[in-house]
Amino acid sequence: MAVSAKTEFDVAAPPSVVMEVLMDVEALPDWSGPHREAQILTEHADGTPEQVRIVVHEGPISDEQTLSYTWTENTCTWTLVEAHHLKEQNGLYVVTETETGSRVEFTLEIDLKIKLPGLLVKRAQKIAVDTAKKGLTAESERRAAG
Repeated sequence: MAVSAKTEFDVAAPPSVVMEVLMDVEALPDWSGPHREAQILTEHADGTPEQVRIVVHEGPISDEQTLSYTWTENTCTWTLVEAHHLKEQNGLYVVTETETGSRVEFTLEIDLKIKLPGLLVKRAQKIAVDTAKKGLTAESERRAAG
């Protein structure tokens, strides 16, 4: 059974900085606790990450995953290519400009191969969304401050 979560939050940094942080996928372990490793496997013609290998550990879920990324000026989208414990994963960041910086919309949908109680899955997903919100905000604001 697929579960999804969505959050929106403000960041005191311009969209270009938020997108820079998202494109720096190899730095994910620095600002996102669940990410233990991140390695770019291939890049798009414009140099943005295309296929990325990550190792995550969140609550009861520990996994090695290959993700396929697509980028626009204000979006970061990924889909699962391969994983040990997930059947499906889709993620989306949409970054829009505000008077004080950026508004970020984050959506995450996952479907596990293994059976876990729904409450545990939802809890792990909530932690992942909260971590993305706090970590992306802190890293973007740190980089914007110079």
